[in-house]
Amino acid sequence: MQIIDLRSDTVTKPTPEMRQAMAQAPVGDDVYGEDPTVNRLQEMAAEMVGKETGLFIPSGTMGNLAAILAHCNRGDEVILGKYSHTFLFEAGGISALGGVHPNQIPNQPDGTLDLEDIQSGIRADDPHQPVTRLISLENTHNRCGGAPLTVEYTRAVGELARSRGLKVHLDGARIFNASAALGVHARELTAPVDSVTFCLSKGLCAPVGSVLCGSNEFITRAHRIRKQLGGGMRQAGIIAAAGIVALESMIDRLEEDHARAKRLARGLAEIPGLVIDPGSPLSNLVFLNLGKETSPLTASIVAERLAAQGVLVGEVGRQRFRLVAHYWIDDSGIDRAIAAYKAALS
Repeated sequence: MQIIDLRSDTVTKPTPEMRQAMAQAPVGDDVYGEDPTVNRLQEMAAEMVGKETGLFIPSGTMGNLAAILAHCNRGDEVILGKYSHTFLFEAGGISALGGVHPNQIPNQPDGTLDLEDIQSGIRADDPHQPVTRLISLENTHNRCGGAPLTVEYTRAVGELARSRGLKVHLDGARIFNASAALGVHARELTAPVDSVTFCLSKGLCAPVGSVLCGSNEFITRAHRIRKQLGGGMRQAGIIAAAGIVALESMIDRLEEDHARAKRLARGLAEIPGLVIDPGSPLSNLVFLNLGKETSPLTASIVAERLAAQGVLVGEVGRQRFRLVAHYWIDDSGIDRAIAAYKAALS
């Protein structure tokens, strides 16, 4: 039985073109800065998001951690959303490893942070309080329905930050999904921020890795922190080669994932007992709940019934699901998932 895995786009496997590129990649010692494939990937990534230079990082979590530690000193504070990936799903690394204090403010339903809330969160010059150094945004926003943050909003946050002497970091794990959803170039979404990290895995299908981009001075600091975190890799061109293929061939097709997510949402919306979040999907993520008529069913029970039919889904609450469209889910996979939900709830 072919498995239809909608749990996340992190389950994507490298394409045949990626595997071939990995096998043939010229390599060197990246800790010495001598891996030509890594260097090419870093240059490509920086150009695509409009920054001076880039740094190949093993994971998005390490990229966010290295970025925040490069911007902040111990005891400093970063303003971020209470539903942000950095706050919820990165094991408290900024505090445990960097001594950086998170000031969580509410995320709006569209993933944004209200500008007035940001203003209120900036600390006064008071020795009793931590020093606010950084604002962290997320685009697309995972826990807010995969919502893309607009150019106008990001620009407004950047202007606010500069007016108060702060920096802005963007967790752009799915920044190219945001670009596809909004119909703008990624550079427009990243222009107002001082640093950005994005994943080469997820929708881009590379097996591992992220790139952190920013100014030369910033990346110099982040490079040292990557070493401290154990992120210095040697002949890393073997995996960087897949990232190059991802940037060259996978970005323009992300709209297909978004279209399939819409097809999935439309099909599920017709099933009694399922309630799709208003507006979902906003990119490639579909969020839905079990309706009142399904009680006493839980997401866990339904997920077990779906798994028995070869369909895997993400449970993000007692009666809530997150389904993610990606490269390895075609139209027939979407149709199978819809049929499996019908059977699971019948």
